[in-house]
Amino acid sequence: MLFPTTVFALFFAVVFALHWSLVPFPRLRKVVLLAASLFFYGYWSWKFALMLFASAVLNHAAACWIDRTAEPRARRRGVALAVTGNLLVLGIFKYTGFFFTKLLVPLAVPICARFGTTEQLIALQEHVLPVIEKIVLPVGISFYTFQALSYVVDVYWRKTPVAASTLDFANYLAFFPQLVAGPIVRAADLLPQMVRFPDYSARLDTGRAATLILGGLFKKMVIANWLAEHLADPVFAMPETYGAADLILGVYGYALQIYCDFSAYSDIAIGCALLLGFEFPINFNAPYFSVTLQEFWRRWHISLSSWLRDYLYIPLGGSRVSPVRTRINLLLTFLLGGLWHGADWTFVLWGAFHGVYLSLERVVRRLFGLPERPSENPGPIWGLLGRVWIFHVVCFSWILFRATSLSAAGEILRGLGRWEVGSRLLSVQAVLVLVVGFSLQWLDGTRPRPLWDRVNRWPAWVQGAAAAVILTVILGIGPSGVAPFIYFQF
Repeated sequence: MLFPTTVFALFFAVVFALHWSLVPFPRLRKVVLLAASLFFYGYWSWKFALMLFASAVLNHAAACWIDRTAEPRARRRGVALAVTGNLLVLGIFKYTGFFFTKLLVPLAVPICARFGTTEQLIALQEHVLPVIEKIVLPVGISFYTFQALSYVVDVYWRKTPVAASTLDFANYLAFFPQLVAGPIVRAADLLPQMVRFPDYSARLDTGRAATLILGGLFKKMVIANWLAEHLADPVFAMPETYGAADLILGVYGYALQIYCDFSAYSDIAIGCALLLGFEFPINFNAPYFSVTLQEFWRRWHISLSSWLRDYLYIPLGGSRVSPVRTRINLLLTFLLGGLWHGADWTFVLWGAFHGVYLSLERVVRRLFGLPERPSENPGPIWGLLGRVWIFHVVCFSWILFRATSLSAAGEILRGLGRWEVGSRLLSVQAVLVLVVGFSLQWLDGTRPRPLWDRVNRWPAWVQGAAAAVILTVILGIGPSGVAPFIYFQF
């Protein structure tokens, strides 16, 4: 069930009406919200919904056991078992094919050739590959697995209390606005809201919700879909047929497509949650305005980058260890972050690129005696140069992220030296869409707060009429059909 569809609009209208009409019946209200979330997820497959519910029950049971256990060694075993179980399920569904076809088999080929067992390896592939191909990746499993892991680990660290009931935790884990593509909301942020539930005294920030939802729809249906159809997809599908100018346009197009696509989902998710009385943290904050790559990762997919920092980088030692260990910790964190995004060597190298670049940033800052955390206001000239440079560094990395294979990424990189006269993709419309897509970063964070406050003061009928007009415009100028959000595959 995709956000920009009539089916979801009807679904949300029913959930909204039930949610606020059942305020006098708090427990029934929680049950209805959980049922709605499972229905939303089960719209793809009832098996997905069953897996999600089982994850909620088992992770809450593990957290309760860890919370009740006083003996440190037993608590460590409990959290290790819970973490291993979650990662094992994620690994089976997401990484079985990668480890078998792109890691084990390539390593086994020269060994089998040496010992004359190549035929046995081929026979093994013929038996195993059909089984692997039947494994269906549940939508959003990476997101809700990380949420479950953070809950269990936080209970173990005693950073957050265990949920009062399985129902409250299940609502936290399965809450449909952020279920399949984030933000990855921490238990400390959302679980207390799931326990007390908003009532009639809650003042809905309808101005912010409307701005986020309509802005998200515009980003996705108009900008991201157009960039995909006219720039990114053609270039990445057949890079060998384009010259350098068109390849650069395609890379720019993908950089803004993935921003508009992913931030659109986050915006719509935050807006829908606001209409139900729940508050999510922001997930994007104008990432392409960053002066350094370190700053970029404080602005891009904030919920994931902070998760990797708190549950992987810092436990590895973070920056409290020697400079060499710090670089290794950064590299490991981003290697695993790349692998989280997708089971392919392109994602691993994408993560490695970011890890190495961040390490080099730290080395350079140390050599020149600059502070470890650079200022976000370095001055107009250095700020402009830094933003232009980091935008192109990130664009370069997106080639690995978007390419279907390492050879395809190599073809694009080689093509950047193939300059031709003219361009097949350059047009006034392409430039306009790119500029608008880049400018939409203004909607991130709290920049539109004056607009939200002004809309909140409008009468309800004026808000509704304005939303209807904007939605009509979006539907009128957007491409036909709704492509799935990019991050659904993760």
